[in-house]
Amino acid sequence: MPTTKIVIIGAGSVTFGPRMIADAVLSPALRGSTLVLVDLDAERLQTMAAYAQRLNEAAGAGLRIKHVLDRKQALEGAEFVIVSVAIKRNELWKQDFQIPLRYGIKQVLGENGGPGGLSHALRNIPMILEIARDVEELCPNALLLNFSNPESRVTLALSRYSRVRAVGLCHGIGMGYRSVGQITGLPADDLFGIAAGLNHFSWFLDIRRRSTSEDVYPLLREADASYDPTYYPLTRRLLRWYGLYPHPSDDHIGEYLPFAGDLCGLHGYDFDRADRHRGSAWERIQRVVSGEEEAPLPPGATAGGDDRPRLRPSGEYAIPIIAATLANRHDLIEAVNIRNDGLIANLPDWAIVEVPAVVGRDGVRGLKIGALPAGIAALLNTQIGVQDLVVEAAVHGSRELALQALLMDPVVNSARKAEALLDDILTSHAEYLPQFAS
Repeated sequence: MPTTKIVIIGAGSVTFGPRMIADAVLSPALRGSTLVLVDLDAERLQTMAAYAQRLNEAAGAGLRIKHVLDRKQALEGAEFVIVSVAIKRNELWKQDFQIPLRYGIKQVLGENGGPGGLSHALRNIPMILEIARDVEELCPNALLLNFSNPESRVTLALSRYSRVRAVGLCHGIGMGYRSVGQITGLPADDLFGIAAGLNHFSWFLDIRRRSTSEDVYPLLREADASYDPTYYPLTRRLLRWYGLYPHPSDDHIGEYLPFAGDLCGLHGYDFDRADRHRGSAWERIQRVVSGEEEAPLPPGATAGGDDRPRLRPSGEYAIPIIAATLANRHDLIEAVNIRNDGLIANLPDWAIVEVPAVVGRDGVRGLKIGALPAGIAALLNTQIGVQDLVVEAAVHGSRELALQALLMDPVVNSARKAEALLDDILTSHAEYLPQFAS
């Protein structure tokens, strides 16, 4: 089995870092390979590297674990670059949610669509393109696997303004399996679907049981009629209106629809709960590093009959894509974000779409889907138009294009308010938006 060098940028994240490390440790295809962790926070990075080494040793995974603060030093000779970064993610996300409220514009989440999605993209796109330029210089043949949001907009910028091979990744389809499983009573891990659309706005064209190949849609529609109406009310209403079940969840889908708040509320992201989860996760990582707690073992491993916790695959697709590439297995990956180029017939070729793909040494090859139902395509084309304007605004520092993006966004209902809140965003986040300074 060939070995490789994988660089993980943003590895200090208490959620993203451990997920990628666990997947790498659990992948036999990576044995003997080098995993280089990169982050700007030296203390967190050192802790995460020590945690990775503990998992590596406990699993006998045979990885070489390295960590550096300078991504350029890490990138030299890399074959795969995994990226999940954001500028003061939660602190600025709170502002992205609150600033529009000053002008009476309400959002479901404020991360990937609406004014919050615009603000998030304006900050993150230039940063991701800087990483891409380093990849072009130091490892031009590497595959860049991006997890940074807003996924579609970031990946579109990479497609237009860099020469890197890039694919955007998200675990949203797994969230879709869980919601379908809860409504139908079927195990989520027994579900397999073909879904297509945009990131956080994708639709199951077909969904079946892995064990029997049974079509799940009849059961889903029957169960939906009597299931608790407070569970996923937006997603299920879309199923009834458009005939297909979208994923990943009400809050993500609701970012793109002006009527979403009427069905799923406008509560925003639960930052307090997320902070508590990250805090407890970080404490556990530190206990493993210090030896106070044993490192978790792979499933099926034995260690003297103890009851140590077990590592589980994260459900993310980065390491499976790398493994499939190295082994040239041509595995089916259920959801990737790539340039359309005719995969979905009634969306623009240049758009970034989320589709299944086959992965081998010849790259990430999306499956041809054909045309989506007209009503669904209309919803998606509206968002594609917004994404086009947002990317150009972010790259060129254009207030004019940013305003046009807001005016086109379905959740913005006032031109006067759009102008005022855009000025507020550009002023409040000026230190993170140097492209707008001139």
